Amino acid sequence: MHLEGSCHCRAVTFSVESAHPVPYMRCYCSVCRKTGGGGGYAINLGATHNSLSLQGKENIRVYQAMIEDPQTGKTSKSPAERSFCGLCGTALWVWDSRWPELLHPFASAIDSDLPAAPSHNHIMLEFKASWVPLERAENDACFDAYPDESLADWHERMGLAAQVDN
Repeated sequence: MHLEGSCHCRAVTFSVESAHPVPYMRCYCSVCRKTGGGGGYAINLGATHNSLSLQGKENIRVYQAMIEDPQTGKTSKSPAERSFCGLCGTALWVWDSRWPELLHPFASAIDSDLPAAPSHNHIMLEFKASWVPLERAENDACFDAYPDESLADWHERMGLAAQVDN
């Protein structure tokens, strides 16, 4: 599915091709909550990195969060690069060198109509802020950390992968 996106001030516009465009996974980790800003969680989609077409690259800034290992207490820089507009602050996408072929745009930055999710996965609930309500529907799944199922696997299991227009 072809997706068009932009920041709030439109200094950055972009497009990507996505085989996994259903916004179903809500991440409640502190990084998503604090950098994404909406509802106490962020929603990432799956896209192909080499399909990224970008205007306004000079306005993009990158943030790499410092992550604390809960077992050792040691802090290290996350390899995940969170791109955002340096003018208005809109979170745009996440790219991670561990999976260089993928790009994860934030659903909030997408201007194209997105398909509705039949259910949601609520992830990283171990880090959910106390003020954030968990708006869980009957068929939703909840995880303290990451689920074993990938974006691609979820789309396939739900029968949505074949329905996406490429």
